[in-house]
Amino acid sequence: MTSILGISAFYHDSAAAIIVDGKIVAAAQEERFSRKKHDQRYPANAVNYVLKESKLKLSEVDHIVFFEKPFLKFERLLETYVAFAPKGFSSFCKAMPIWLREKLFQKKYLFDQLKQHDNNFKDIEKIAFSEHHYSHAASAFFPSPFKESIILTLDGVGEWATTTVAIGKENNLEIKKEIHFPHSLGLLYSAFTYYTGFKVNSGEYKLMGLAPYGKPKYKDLILKELVDLKDDGTFRLNMKYFNYATGLTMTNKYFSNLFGTPVRNADKDPLTEFHMDIAASIQAVTEEIVLKLTSSIAEEYKIKNLCLAGGVALNCVANGKILKNKIFNKIWAQPAAGDAGGSLGAALAFWHNELKQPRKIITDKDTMKGSYLGPKYDNEYVEKILEKIKCNYKKLTNEDLIKTVAKEIAKQKTVGWFQGRMEFGPRALGGRSILADPRSEKTQKELNLKVKFRESFRPFAPSVLREQVSDWFEIDADSAYMLFVAEVKKSKQITMRDEDNNLFGIDKLNIKRSSIPAVTHVDYSARIQTVHEETNPRYYKLLKEFKKITGYPILVNTSFNVRGEPIVCSIEDAFNCFMGTNLDILVIENFILFKEDQSKSSFIDYKTKFELD
Repeated sequence: MTSILGISAFYHDSAAAIIVDGKIVAAAQEERFSRKKHDQRYPANAVNYVLKESKLKLSEVDHIVFFEKPFLKFERLLETYVAFAPKGFSSFCKAMPIWLREKLFQKKYLFDQLKQHDNNFKDIEKIAFSEHHYSHAASAFFPSPFKESIILTLDGVGEWATTTVAIGKENNLEIKKEIHFPHSLGLLYSAFTYYTGFKVNSGEYKLMGLAPYGKPKYKDLILKELVDLKDDGTFRLNMKYFNYATGLTMTNKYFSNLFGTPVRNADKDPLTEFHMDIAASIQAVTEEIVLKLTSSIAEEYKIKNLCLAGGVALNCVANGKILKNKIFNKIWAQPAAGDAGGSLGAALAFWHNELKQPRKIITDKDTMKGSYLGPKYDNEYVEKILEKIKCNYKKLTNEDLIKTVAKEIAKQKTVGWFQGRMEFGPRALGGRSILADPRSEKTQKELNLKVKFRESFRPFAPSVLREQVSDWFEIDADSAYMLFVAEVKKSKQITMRDEDNNLFGIDKLNIKRSSIPAVTHVDYSARIQTVHEETNPRYYKLLKEFKKITGYPILVNTSFNVRGEPIVCSIEDAFNCFMGTNLDILVIENFILFKEDQSKSSFIDYKTKFELD
């Protein structure tokens, strides 16, 4: 038996993953345990969890692999500062002490941290390092259902690479092409995230969600002044407009002057038509770059499968455009496509690349286990905690639970759904989800404002039975990880009146666009999760029961948390979120809690509990 622990840390979204004889056993992000969103610290809690799940002590683990090479990253930082000198001196002075104290000598630092888990862990030579983009590519290809594939990785930056094209065949993975820092699609998108007043590394989802409210008025200006885009999708950025290479901000005065408006202050400045148009413009540019890149590599390598990884692979709108383009037969994206997934990729890369172990491929099935790779709790433990909390609950049989929850959702109740193993990656997939009725026109607004405590424009995703996805959406492919956007079926759409089409921005929200308005975005799109019986049988049964009652094989599915909060992990997390929001019902395994049955002393102020993202 060979066990490999993968770790990603120190930049954002720290995580740990463990594989045994090449099989994925467990993976989790540190934020879920620490309750600090995008936690970048050494993932002590996540490491503890994956070790527990694998029934191994750290000293019994054969190899430990970090997801990138710190010396290469340090080289890039030094060369960048030299290239831009004397600009960036203040940033240099802030960065260097941390690097010299911790990051540069990361092997020793990791060793010291790892010893905290097990006093018998004494072999520093067990620690190895992968390359950042190789870890990303490995996380996408090795768990995929493909024997052969192109792998496209797009993110901010690793050591040097920001964009890589790799080819995977069986157990071999080779990077063929790279674009290097500072030319980065991920950082370009993050620059606009910053410019529109959202937080970098967390607000990119908001920018993508805002885009359909605007028009891409500035697309040509971006392509003329900011991005030199070639026909094959390769690009260079005009660094005159950016500050991220050596500064403490993403953009500079030239960027603001180009668009005629300063950086939005989220605390003071409202979102305007301008910001919506900016969002639409950078989203359009991103899609054009991605489509040109994927078209050119498909033509060059003549391989009909595509794997996606890196933070940009979470741009599900762009992914949907690739799928719609039909230049590949099949596309598979790593559900933890960002840095968290690098922990898994590092472990898999070592198993296949260093140890030369073969892959076991199951046709049309990936090895991510539906991405349910986190902790779970049995009924006995759940009841023990519920008793400790002193709440009022009922225990139901499996059949009664499904029938009761489906019936309540059909009555427009919102449900916190806590079942099985927690998801690995940023999307809730029916393990730690908030569920609601997609038929209601009020659902989106009320969920955003009264449950999630977030901006009203944020869209919600539909969970749909896999076998019926093409009856409701313009897609007939697996989208198990909520990473593809497709249009609602024309037969389900409601045609807009002229006066509706002339509405501006958020006013568009109030117009019913389909028979499933809660999951239909203003451009008739939806971010789809296909639900599969083999990976989540209980959630699948709930959808089947809801269809039996309503005729709709769809539920609203959003992550079980509020704005600024990581997705709930423990039973206590779930109960606190339930009592601090306007959720009606909480379901944890076979236990159901109704809000009206709970003591008023259990209600808590949840709006200010977490730092807003």
